[in-house]
Amino acid sequence: MSDSRAAIRYAKAVLDLAVENKATSAVEKDMRSIVATIADSKELRAMLASPVVNGETKKKALAAVFEGSDQITLGLINTLASNKRISILNEVALKYIILNEDLKGEGVAYVTTAVPLSADLEKKVLKQIAQITGNAVTIENKIDESIIGGFVLRVGDLQYDASISNKLNNLKREFTSSL
Repeated sequence: MSDSRAAIRYAKAVLDLAVENKATSAVEKDMRSIVATIADSKELRAMLASPVVNGETKKKALAAVFEGSDQITLGLINTLASNKRISILNEVALKYIILNEDLKGEGVAYVTTAVPLSADLEKKVLKQIAQITGNAVTIENKIDESIIGGFVLRVGDLQYDASISNKLNNLKREFTSSL
């Protein structure tokens, strides 16, 4: 819980600095690169989470991986390493992206479904989300067959899980708790 609040604070500070330096787009590009790179690299995730690897080694590795990034991004990595918070880099990057999209008045709604959304259904979802949030959003459809059916919708920090697998898990919890 405190990591989440810390990530938001760091993300807000980075966003303020990026706005001041008119570098929000460049920093957002870097943050998206950080999220994608960490998601794609099991070794990088393990290194960031490892208490055995010291902060200086992590900082050097990240500086090499994200060489050519904006100075604000590199400053964030240095600050997180100095404050022994480098393990929340991915979360800070995600929060920055959300905050920057809110600042621009646009957002991304992540819709996870078992099968791809049809164009008609995508339009209906966009309309509903625009009514709820008041912002123009784009949809990013993720396919995950393990949800069986239904959908999981995430807009910013809000998540609505109407998947069949979630409903089955809830039933399972109810049955096991009543025994």
